[in-house]
Order: sequence, then structure tokens, then C-alpha cells
Amino acid sequence: MNAMGLVTLIVGVVALTAPVRWSFIIMVLSTVFGAAAAFSIPGLGGASVLVPSLFLIFFAARLFAAYGEGPFLGSLAPWRPGFFLLLLTAFGVFSAIFFPRMFQGMTQTMTVERSIGARNLIALVPLRFSSNNITQSVYAVGGLICFITTFAFFRRQGTPSAFINGMLVVVGVNLGFALADIVTHFTHTDFLLSFVRTANYALLTNAEKGGLKRISGTFPEASAFADFTLVLFAIVTSLWLGGIRSKVTGTCAGLLLVALILSTSATALVGLAAILPILSLQSFLASRREPGAGRPVLIVSILASMPLVIFFVLIVMPELAHNLHDFLDEMLFSKADSQSGRERFMWNAMAYQAFLDTSGFGAGLGSARASSFGLVLLSNIGIFGALLFAMFVARLLMADLRVSHPSSRETTAVLRAAKAGIITVLISAATSGTVYDLGLMFYILAGSISALSVGARQIRSDYSPQLRTIGELQ
Repeated sequence: MNAMGLVTLIVGVVALTAPVRWSFIIMVLSTVFGAAAAFSIPGLGGASVLVPSLFLIFFAARLFAAYGEGPFLGSLAPWRPGFFLLLLTAFGVFSAIFFPRMFQGMTQTMTVERSIGARNLIALVPLRFSSNNITQSVYAVGGLICFITTFAFFRRQGTPSAFINGMLVVVGVNLGFALADIVTHFTHTDFLLSFVRTANYALLTNAEKGGLKRISGTFPEASAFADFTLVLFAIVTSLWLGGIRSKVTGTCAGLLLVALILSTSATALVGLAAILPILSLQSFLASRREPGAGRPVLIVSILASMPLVIFFVLIVMPELAHNLHDFLDEMLFSKADSQSGRERFMWNAMAYQAFLDTSGFGAGLGSARASSFGLVLLSNIGIFGALLFAMFVARLLMADLRVSHPSSRETTAVLRAAKAGIITVLISAATSGTVYDLGLMFYILAGSISALSVGARQIRSDYSPQLRTIGELQ
């Protein structure tokens, strides 16, 4: 166990006796450490257990000790999002155990080859059971546990303000490490951040593009930083558009936007182009249902002024426009012709071939990598698993407030922000997702949506018969 693992262990033990709301804040905060291993498992080829995964154990234990099994069971009630996530996880684990053996040698897949004491390598190998099936199954079960515990927190004690506070804390820490990444790079003191870069990953933390440092922060590479930061940007911007703590959320949204642009990641640029219209539409729809809940006048003004700003830049600063064109050409338009682009195209081709070779069943959770989450689903868990995932996401995005009393403006704004975060995760995964695991932030958002979109009275009625049965057995 390394230093970050020891710190996580100490913080986790303290959290067991601290107020429940603090354990939620720490759980959200831990997701920023995307390249920090708590410890490694030699029996699985040196696979890293990240800080968020270790703290999840303490988070779940604290919630269970505080609330019992009631809200945990309520999160899995039939036809709610948790029900489909439970089916999806169970099927995923089943596929990881049996499918690689059923289809062994029938196809080839891109998979991670681990070796103790060395960085992971991605190689094309014949399908077989490997440590990747185990690690991805553990991540899938961890995602389910994270969803359940987040649901329990919001059903019993959590408030919309707890969600907002948690997100603002993680935004501040993420931006702080992004600044530290830039400073340590140009002062040649990168070793100062080595304590948050201990995972057994291929670390690309010293790259530059066009003279700019490709910000990686606490993540293994710039694209991973951009994925995480883009989700935070969508959440905070949605809160700002909803008029929630406007000064703080507006400032954070602006700083996150700057960090995304300076990250020089194609993922960030493509993600921004996709999520900004969605946030604008979300704000318009909110203002129609709840006067004052959106900023339609401001959005229209910005959109209307953009052509004028672009025209002004082209006339007054032609050199800047030329440099910007070269930069975008290198980051986006020529991406497909680069070595990285060709490699990822091959990943997708092999993933699709694995889907065909297994007759649509998939090679098993963790068996194949791709460069698009859709192909990850099809190549790993097949048509049935992809349908279960689609139903889970559909239930989340269609969720709406159904409470027996008028909901607060803050609650509806948080619900919209969490949905914006979910959509952003899926957008990023669709363009660059390589594995089934979408990160614990995805399941924190999903659990928040599921809990906030149903009434407490309805939840209690769902699991009270189960509690009575348990009481009778005791």
C-alpha cells in the first residue's frame, strides 16, 4: 500500500464515525484521483485499486450502519433505474466468467496485458479468460454499490445542497491540481505530483501541444482529465443556468471552460460542441416550465453575438485565425490520419469482429477494448447487455420529480444538473470510451437522479414489506 492508500484508509476509518454528509463529500472528492492507486494486486498482474474504489467500501459501510438495509433495497425496486442496473451488473459478471471460456480462441480482441513492475500494454490476443475479466467485474459491482449507497444517502438524509457542495468541492480540487500540473511542468518539478500518479497505467503527463501544456492533473493523460472536467463543467453550468448560487457556479463554470480549452484535448473540444447546445436547450425548457429557472435571454444574446465576434477576429487578427486553424487541424481534422487514430480505428474494427464472431453474445465483460462505448458494450456483453444498459439510462433520463409536495427550485435544478452530467459522460464515452467502467462519478449522478426523482413516501412503501418480513424472521 502506497501513501495515497494509507491516507485513504485513515480517512475512511475516520469517516465511519463522522457525520454521514461528510462521507458523501469525501466520496465525491475521491473521484478526482483518477491515477492514484491505493494499492496493487500482484495476483492480477499488478492491477491497481484506485483511491475512489477503496473509499467506496467505507462509504457503503457508513451508510449501511446509519440507515440499515431499507433504502438499499428501495434503490433496487422493480422497474426503477436500480433494477435494470442490478440486472445489467449480474449479466455482466456472468458473461465475464463464462463467455471467454465458451468462445475461447474463436476470435481475437484488443486487451490489456499486465505485468508486475511495468506499465500496461494493449495487445491483440486470442480470446481467453484473463485478469481483465475479474477487474472489470469488480468495477461493475463497485458501480452498483456506489449507485445504491448514493441513493440511500439522498433518500434518508441527503439534500440538494449536499450535491451542490460536493460538486463545488471537487471542482475546486480539480482546478487546483490542473494549475499545479502546469506550474510543475514548466518549473521541472513534476515529481511533486508523483504521489497522485501511482496507478499501473501508461502515464502521458508531460505532453505539450502547440507550446501549451496538455493538462492531465490527477489523471493519467489529458483526455482522461478532459472527460472528467467536461462532466463537472456540464453540472456546474447547468446549476448556473438554473440560478443556483450564480456567483460561485458561474465563476467555476468559466474556470472549467478555460481548463478544458487549455487541456488541448480533442475530447474536450468535441464534448463542448455537443454539450453546450444541450445545456442551452435544457435552460430554455426549464424557463418555460418554471419562470426564472433558466437564462434564455442571456443564451440568445451569446449565440447571436458569436458570428459577429468571429467576423471581428477574422478581420482584425488574421494571424490568430490562421494559428487557430492550424491548431484545430492538428487536434481534430487530422486526428484520424495520426498513429493514434489508426490504432483506435483498429480497436473498433476488432471489437466489431468479436461481436460478430460471438453471434451477438459478446466476448464477456472485460474481454475486449474499443474506442467507442457502443462497441465496448456490443463486444463485451452483446445485444442483451447493451439493451439493459440502454433501459437503465433511459429510466434515468426520463425520471422526473414525483413528490407529494411541491418541490424546491434547488431540487429541480440539481436533478437537471445530474442529468446533464450523465449525458456528458455518455457523449465522451461514445467518442473515446475504451472500457465498460464509466467511473464512480457516473454512478453517483445516477443514484442522485434516482433518489431525487421519487417521493420518500413511495420509497418507504416499496421496501417496508421487505423490512416487515425480515423483522418476522428475526
